[in-house]
Amino acid sequence: MIMNMMRVLCVLCGFLFFSGLLWAQAAPAPAEDISTTDTLPRNFREISLGMGLDELKAALAEDPLFNFRGDRDVSFLPAREESLVETTGLSFVRRAFFQLREGSVFIMAFTLNSDQVDHYSIFTSLVEKYGQPNSLNPRQAVWETETTRLALERPLTVKYIDMAVFNGIIDESATVESAEIRRRQEFIDAF
Repeated sequence: MIMNMMRVLCVLCGFLFFSGLLWAQAAPAPAEDISTTDTLPRNFREISLGMGLDELKAALAEDPLFNFRGDRDVSFLPAREESLVETTGLSFVRRAFFQLREGSVFIMAFTLNSDQVDHYSIFTSLVEKYGQPNSLNPRQAVWETETTRLALERPLTVKYIDMAVFNGIIDESATVESAEIRRRQEFIDAF
C-alpha cells in the first residue's frame, strides 16, 4: 500500500516537473518593461476611462458585445456623486461594470466568459502587448503607469483604473481617517 502511494507520488512529481519545463518553454518571451512610459490602453473597444455617463450609455447601446438595457442598468451611489453601470455581455463578456465619479468613468471591469476565452490566452496577449506585469501573484497580474492600471484578476476579470481619480479617492480617505483619529484623541484627552 505504502509502496503504491510512493509510486503514485513519484509519477505525480515527475509529471509536475516536466509540465513545468514545458510551460516555461511555452511561456512568452519577456517584453520590454513599460512601467515608466504611458502605453497602457485607457479604452476597451469604444468605451474609455474618462468618458461621461451619456457617452458610456450610448457606446454600450451601440456595441453588440453588451446587452445594455438603458437607465435600468445605471445606479446612483450616495457617496460623492458616484454612479455604477452594470450590464450583461454577450459571448466573450459575461458582465461589465463601470464606476463613475463626478460624471466620468474611472473604473471599467469586464468579467469574461470562461467558456469562450481562458486566463492564459488573455495573460499571454497582455504580456506580448505591454510587457511583463509590474506585479504578479496568484490572484492577479497588474500593469501600471502613472495614469492607468490594467489588471487581469482571477478567475477571469480584466479591470482598467484611472490612477489620478483612484489616488484622489485614497488621499481623501486618508484625510477623513486622519481627522477621525484626531477627533478621537481630542475626545480621549478631554478626560
